Amino acid sequence: MQFEIPYPELDPILFSIGPASVRWYGVLFVVGFVIAWLLGRYRARKPGSGWTSDDVIDLILYAAVGLLVGGRVGYVLFYGMDNLLADPLYLFKITEGGNSFHGGLVGVLVALWIFGRAKGRNFWDVTDFLVPLVPLGLFFGRIGNFINGELWGAPTDLPWGIVFPSGGPEPRHPSMLYEAILEGLVLFAILWIYSARKPPRMAASGVFLLGYGVFRTLVEFVREPDAHIGYLAGGWLTMGMLLSAPMIVAGVVLIVLAYRDPRWPEVGGAAAGAGASPSSAATPQDAEAGTSPSSAATPQVTSPRPEAASSGPAADTKPAGPALADG
Repeated sequence: MQFEIPYPELDPILFSIGPASVRWYGVLFVVGFVIAWLLGRYRARKPGSGWTSDDVIDLILYAAVGLLVGGRVGYVLFYGMDNLLADPLYLFKITEGGNSFHGGLVGVLVALWIFGRAKGRNFWDVTDFLVPLVPLGLFFGRIGNFINGELWGAPTDLPWGIVFPSGGPEPRHPSMLYEAILEGLVLFAILWIYSARKPPRMAASGVFLLGYGVFRTLVEFVREPDAHIGYLAGGWLTMGMLLSAPMIVAGVVLIVLAYRDPRWPEVGGAAAGAGASPSSAATPQDAEAGTSPSSAATPQVTSPRPEAASSGPAADTKPAGPALADG
């Protein structure tokens, strides 16, 4: 006997005003950013964080622009190249849908690099601060996919298989819900707890890349590939797996490099900073110069003459859905 769960009657449109419609996906997209902002403010208020509420607002705005632009460009390049070749204006037809997480990730990284340059912050300190704020945005993005009845999985005879309106008569894996749980809730718990322990610089960013890459790859085994792309090889390799593989490799590399840094733990916790006083926290300049906070703060007198005294390098300022749910 085959079990199935009927798809609930969910209207993707929350409400309409004249010709304009507000969709659940867009509302949940905004909710993801708001939650990231609130979590970032909470972390910024921790003693010694090196972040302010204004910094967090700017960071979220930079990330939002990078996510929107990168997500659309990535989808067109990875999944819609045929459409782009047939119609060069397809890139700008955002009302037809189509966003890519992996493209959004690239867009956000570029935006964070620009943010770091503008604010005088180390790039990895910025990414380490941001990555714990991202998974809940991914969670809401995948819930938006479920409401839209899109990105469903392969047919299944498991008791929680769902018959999606656009997926034919067969019960299918609710793969977007798997991703909401793994990439959203589980990854958030891992990163929130791990980043609070003041890991070395780059480590939290590495855990995010590794965690998302592994979870996404696992779900891809039961997710139906895009119809116009299909499986790339062997009847199982999907575009999502191919794009997630570099994330897994990069995540492992970042984690290894972070813990092999001979300056650890002196440069650890640059992004978290919770519990450290401003006078004792390492700055990016301390880390890059290879000096400890104490040596940077205490002049080392080598001669009785005032002009012969020397000091360490002057301290400078130091230091995350939201989500794109793609094909």
